[in-house]
Amino acid sequence: MNQPVQPRFKLELSAEQYEQLLASVSERLAAFVNGIGEQPAWQPEELADSRLETLPEQGSPLEHVLDRFFAGAMPGGRFGTSPRYLAYVPGGGLPQAAVAELLASTVNRFTGLRTAAPGLAAIESSVMSWLKQMIGFPSSSVGALLSGGSLANWSAVIAARERFWPRREGDLSQARLYLSDQAHECNFKAARLAGFPESCLRVIASDKQSRVRVDLLEDAIRADRAAGHKPCFVVGNAGNVNAGAVDNLATLAEICARHQLWFHVDAAYGGFFALTERGRVILNGMSLADSVTLDPHKGLFLPFGTGAILLRDAGSLAAAQSIEADYLPGLSTQGDFDPCQLTPELSRPFRAIRLWLPISLYGIAAWREALDEKLDLAQSAHSVLSALPGSEIVAAPDLSLFAWRRGDRDESSNRAMLARLNATGRVHLSSTTVHGQFYLRLIALNFRTHREHVEEALAAIRAAWE
Repeated sequence: MNQPVQPRFKLELSAEQYEQLLASVSERLAAFVNGIGEQPAWQPEELADSRLETLPEQGSPLEHVLDRFFAGAMPGGRFGTSPRYLAYVPGGGLPQAAVAELLASTVNRFTGLRTAAPGLAAIESSVMSWLKQMIGFPSSSVGALLSGGSLANWSAVIAARERFWPRREGDLSQARLYLSDQAHECNFKAARLAGFPESCLRVIASDKQSRVRVDLLEDAIRADRAAGHKPCFVVGNAGNVNAGAVDNLATLAEICARHQLWFHVDAAYGGFFALTERGRVILNGMSLADSVTLDPHKGLFLPFGTGAILLRDAGSLAAAQSIEADYLPGLSTQGDFDPCQLTPELSRPFRAIRLWLPISLYGIAAWREALDEKLDLAQSAHSVLSALPGSEIVAAPDLSLFAWRRGDRDESSNRAMLARLNATGRVHLSSTTVHGQFYLRLIALNFRTHREHVEEALAAIRAAWE
């Protein structure tokens, strides 16, 4: 019988050592997943072991290292995996996607170029096709997987800049980009990083429901053009970060078409609700955009670091991003672009497997059912909160997020109520400011969050109301 070959070097594991490593880690992770139902939604930061570690010359036993992670580093802060975490948008982190990440990281294939891993490239092309289908984008469009919405929104601005100012020829200071006062801050950062001066940004006021005022937008476009400026880019919100409102995307698409502007939809939070019948109605007009930002680590419940950009015509983005080098093989010039032609990354993780494996296992119907449930949870929570004495809500939830407060109390009283709600760590909510007023926020977008968890949060809110 052949004896297992022991590696000559510590970094090279034998099959037996690898199995032992996986078994130890799997045991810890299984216990973690099993305990998520009772996991706190928040803990004081002081509970974390935040000491700065020195560079070790020699290693430590695996169990000691795992103890440092689970018992030392994990406590403290916010726990988005908790079903009672109702504070911020990303939630859950499918363990199935983590298993997919293990596969990708272990085989460790390079996916910046299609020729380097053609089979994996085919999986990525399939995944991009699925994303297009989910939101009703044309099959002729293209896209890329990125780290998240910030980089995706930047990619859209870069593509628009290339369309209007190829290779940045011309005076960018005359450009005008239009964003709602409810747009996510990363859209403003994206414009700055793309080289547009602050004076190029036009912030358009939103209405009482936190949707951009299309009348003021069109007035601003006409006024800027009359003044000799060059309007070029409009951002629509498919679920804004403060109150969850969806702009009138169909009207924005019509305005942009009439004025020949680039229409971008930031659907990082809300885009995947298009999988549901109600969501498709609310998000009407999203499929007419020139570009759409999506965050699968939000609406598809995947681990952090999984974002996407879809573009109706990738030519301008490829022109801005693509570059040749003698040491690289020939880049794709027909059909699908190489990923490195659409993103700043040449070396990149194989993100597509995070979507491909779970969706292949369960089918998209499982996500449709989960997202429908989140819409129901938000509606029921809104019904309860709107009936409380003195309750003031920015708007009924378009999707699964809304902002509310005691309108008959001052800001300090509302802040104190939030502090009482979060003090136990059992439930975690967040806050924001809309039109100068302090509000609390509630969002249901964790695949583990169900009716009993929202009802527990509502009971806590009732108790803290007085």
